[in-house]
Amino acid sequence: MGDLRKPFLLLAMLAIVLAIGVELGAGLLLGGADAGAALADSAGALDVELDDASGVSEPSGRGTGYLALIDAVAVWSTGLFCLGLLLPERVQGRVQGVASLIFSIILIIVGLVALIIAFVELMIMVSLFLAIPFGTLAYLALWGFFPVGEAAVLLGLVLLLKLVWAGLLVLAQPRFLQNKGLVLLILTTLLCTIVLEFLHNLVPVILVSIVDDVAALIFAVIAIIWGLVLLIGSIPAIVKAVRVTAALPARAGAPSSR
Repeated sequence: MGDLRKPFLLLAMLAIVLAIGVELGAGLLLGGADAGAALADSAGALDVELDDASGVSEPSGRGTGYLALIDAVAVWSTGLFCLGLLLPERVQGRVQGVASLIFSIILIIVGLVALIIAFVELMIMVSLFLAIPFGTLAYLALWGFFPVGEAAVLLGLVLLLKLVWAGLLVLAQPRFLQNKGLVLLILTTLLCTIVLEFLHNLVPVILVSIVDDVAALIFAVIAIIWGLVLLIGSIPAIVKAVRVTAALPARAGAPSSR
């Protein structure tokens, strides 16, 4: 850590925190616009008379928000690097193992809950969409008019912040590139962001909510996998910390040789 450029590391932490903040706020920033006119047009195309299409709003989707599950690992990893600026290496080794164990368990539990929610919602979406015509109209009213343009802007901002984060990490310490786990994490979060934006533009707008939910499912699974990786990786650190702690009293009680 001697040649670590601290300002770049702190800026990297800020960049990834801003990225996850945008992702978590996507539910508030996306959707909510009136989609009543589009629903009425879709109903006419299905030869179904619709008296009142007011009050129908665009959905915010889950994909962007579920990216935060993966990026929580990025925030955690960067935070551990920053922790090294404050704590001695010996103390950091003891704290890191236990803290990573707790974080990984929380991430796995949250990921499992998010996975179940996204799966149930996806099943409802598909069932309604295939139940022509009235089920399809219900689907259109709830999920049929995804704000693709607004989502593209947010995902572009998130991608830019992640690129800045990765670049600042390299500037802070070029040897970070030798950390295979960190490099894999960077590639994972960048690829997931790009894939989500690609999926939003791959299908017609009435199907975007479905592919967005599929992406959310995949992101939840990836987050769970990363949680398991952290869980397994924390065990050696905990064992080592326990051994060192157990050895301290023995050393303290040993008679000094003259």
